[in-house]
Amino acid sequence: MKFGDVITAAASLAVAFVLLDFALSMVVIPVNSSWGVDVATIVSILVASVVVGFVFAAKIHEESSRGAIGRIVVFFALFLTFFTMALFANPYTGVSMQEVLESMFQTSGWTTMEWIAYAQLVFVMIVALNIVFALVFGFIGLYIGPMVRKTKKS
Repeated sequence: MKFGDVITAAASLAVAFVLLDFALSMVVIPVNSSWGVDVATIVSILVASVVVGFVFAAKIHEESSRGAIGRIVVFFALFLTFFTMALFANPYTGVSMQEVLESMFQTSGWTTMEWIAYAQLVFVMIVALNIVFALVFGFIGLYIGPMVRKTKKS
């Protein structure tokens, strides 16, 4: 698989993920808010990667399937890292982060430095969790996707 094909597959995976994640988040988060974001992310990554694996099956099978899938997943994980950071850059996230921390911990005696430290810790944990989701479920979906499609032998 050429580098341009890897970038195209990773970009297609990113676009499909964003669209699916947005739609699933609207459905799943009101039903179960504590795990809704994670469920929407996992299902979105899995479905998007199966679809991209199905579409790019011929390119993935040109050479080592694991190598091609690995390169696509690494670029997608890189995109997801920046996507998560961009979501947390908006001002409303700080307010929601404060509400989450207040519901989880006794925060009445926290100093400003403790608020900053815990908010950054939660942010890093969310980014790391999204990277793990992208690597694991992206690889699984991209491995299953080409198996669904029967490739033509030349």
